[in-house]
This record gives sequence, C-alpha cells and structure tokens, in this order.
Amino acid sequence: MVYYSETDSDRGLNRDKVRAALESILSNFSGRKRMLILPPDITRAHSGAGVITELLWEQLGERITDILPALGTHMPMEAAELSRMFGGTPHTLFREHRWRTDIEELGRVPASFVSSVTGGRLNFDYPVQVNRLLSSGGHDLIISVGQVVPHEVTGMANYNKNVFVGCGGSEAINKSHFIGAVQGIENILGTADNPVRAVLNKASEIAAQRLPLLYILTVVAPDAQGQLKIRGLFAGDDIECFRQAAALSHRLNFTTMPHRLKKVVVWLDPEEFKSTWLGNKSIYRTRMMIADDGELVVLAPGVRTFGEDPAIDRLIRKYGYRTTPEILAFTEANNDLKENLSAAAHLIHGSPENRFRVTYAAGHLSREEVESVGYRFGDLALLMKRYDPRGLRTGFHTTADGEEFYYISNPATGLWKAAKQE
Repeated sequence: MVYYSETDSDRGLNRDKVRAALESILSNFSGRKRMLILPPDITRAHSGAGVITELLWEQLGERITDILPALGTHMPMEAAELSRMFGGTPHTLFREHRWRTDIEELGRVPASFVSSVTGGRLNFDYPVQVNRLLSSGGHDLIISVGQVVPHEVTGMANYNKNVFVGCGGSEAINKSHFIGAVQGIENILGTADNPVRAVLNKASEIAAQRLPLLYILTVVAPDAQGQLKIRGLFAGDDIECFRQAAALSHRLNFTTMPHRLKKVVVWLDPEEFKSTWLGNKSIYRTRMMIADDGELVVLAPGVRTFGEDPAIDRLIRKYGYRTTPEILAFTEANNDLKENLSAAAHLIHGSPENRFRVTYAAGHLSREEVESVGYRFGDLALLMKRYDPRGLRTGFHTTADGEEFYYISNPATGLWKAAKQE
C-alpha cells in the first residue's frame, strides 16, 4: 500500500514540505509506540535521509527507541559524521550494525528459485538475514529510509536492499553481490526488475510476518542551479512505492550521451569516499559511456584504502581488479574468495575489462598500491590543477590546451551511458 507520494520537478521539497509529508505519513501509524529507523550511512549523505531521520525524531520523540544505519560492510559512522548527516538527532539512539555477528536468519530463498531467476547460472539458496534488532528488538514499526538511485548490485538502490543487504549478514551480502556480478553489471545497472531484486522480493515475502516495515523513499536530483534537492518522496509498505520512485529516478538520474566519450573525469568528495570499495562508483556509473581505449580519471583525495573491512581490503590487494574471467577463475580456485563472494563481485564490478583505462589519483595510496590492483597511478596534485573541481560543474569542458572531457561532481547521484552500446 502506498501511503504517500509527491514530486516537485522544479524546486525540490524543502524541509517544511518534508515535515508536512511525514506528518501525513505518520498519521496512519498513531498506535505504534516503539519504533526503529533504518537510514543509510554517510555514503548516502546526499540522499535526504538524514533530514528525514531528524524530522522523524522531532515528531515521534520517545517513540523512536533505536536508529540503525544500514552499513552493509561499510565502516561504522563516526560522531562527526552522525552530526553532519542527522543534525540534532541524539547520538545515544544510534546502534552499530555488525554484519558478521549480530544476525538472525528468518528463512531461506530456495536454490530452485535462485536458479530460475538467474537462468541456471547459480544454484545456491539465499539466507533471509537481518540484524537481530529488526527481528527481535520488540519494535511495532520499522521505518526504512533511503534514496532510490541507479545501483551496481540491485539495479536501483534501496527498498528491501536496505533491509536484507544493508542490515544483512555476511552470507546474504556475499550472495546478493555475486548474483549481480554473474548477471553482469551493465545488464543490472538502472533496472528495477532483475535477478537480485527478485531474490530480495522473495526474502520480503518470507520475512513479512516478523518485520513491520514502512518504507520512506526519496529521489534526489539537481535543480536548475545544480544543487541536489529531494525531487520526490514516496512512502508505503510494499513494492509499489519503490516502483514509483524508480520511475522518477529513471527520468531524473539517468544521463544519455549520443556516443561514447574518450575522456571522463570524476570527483570523489573526501568526506564521502574513503575507499575504492565506495569510490569505484566512479567506474560503475560511467563505464557505459566510456569509449574503447578511453580514459576515466578519478580524483580521489580522501581514498586511503581499498576495502571498508580489513578482510576484504586484503582480498582486493591480493587479487586486484582483473577481468571477469580471471576473477571467476580465482574464485573457483581459492577458498578465500569463495567465502567472500561480495569481494569477488566488487572486483568484477570495478574492472575496466581491458576495454578502457582507469587513472586513480588517490590521496593516500602509493603508486605501487594503485598499480598493484590493475589501475594506472595518477598524480593527484597535477591532475587537480588540470581538472580543478572548484571551477567545474557536471558536463562538458575543454582544457586550455584543447582537451575535451566530461566532468562528474558526484558519481553516486546517477547513471551515465551512451545511447548506442557498441
């Protein structure tokens, strides 16, 4: 059931409009007394979920007993990040999702179902796993807040991904990522219906009796001045609110080029992107518009590591961003990758497949480190002078010596592709 939907294609929904929308949504749940909020973490700082979480706390007060950021495998949020994203929401309400340990299993999606939706490519079952706080925390409403935007694993981010992956366990995260990788990132990106989503939808059916869920979903896009604003707000307890949000995201977050481009430059905000695990959105979201033998330049002053988790970081350093056949062969032959399929999937997603070049200008990684995983090393200081983000907006630009390039200020906000996929 959809409880609320609103779009504003011109100016966006300001704080007062969002507050009024939440009042309307919450009027349907006046009898609920103990509530849990599941917002995204700092990697979705531009989602509008921070403001929504703060407004929910202002309106519901003591009825909000816990807030669990859907970290997935990401690093826990620091106090400064909590304040930056969630404003005055008390830090005492926030809990840490420990994806390797704090997990309860609510059932299994049968292997026959996984095989069916993947066309026989995979034949394992899928665990319906969530943080124990969701399933056994005694809450009478779980409010999952987040942004619908193109995503490399699930096609479009959020909805039940926030629950079963963002608040899921190791096995669920690994298998969901691997399903997407085997399907092919360029077949998944920007799709609302795909094998990964089908598995998560089946997980929702299995867990329905244990999880009293309400979804509040945003669509965020730039206004006429280039400022990111909430352009749509949707709330409901089933997939219809997600479908409406995905349709708006398709209109606002997709950029189609007439042809593939030879040079693309992406800026990674140092407060948001501190690892290639996150920063490789620069590759995922642009790969379908980069020409054969083209170049992607990644300006990444905050990137200091590869994985968000030490174990995954070691795997990325060990195997690197090689081609899909190489990673699949490594996975078949090595137990460390078999036991960490999300890492294997990430290596596939981040590979240019020897089709284009990736020049990574990371602020805290050495030339040896960058080149060891298969990327070209970029001198950050020199490239920042040539492609100075302070004077650039997303779009086409030309350097003083005549080089044309396309610049993207935040790859997490959309998907860029060529009209013809040669």
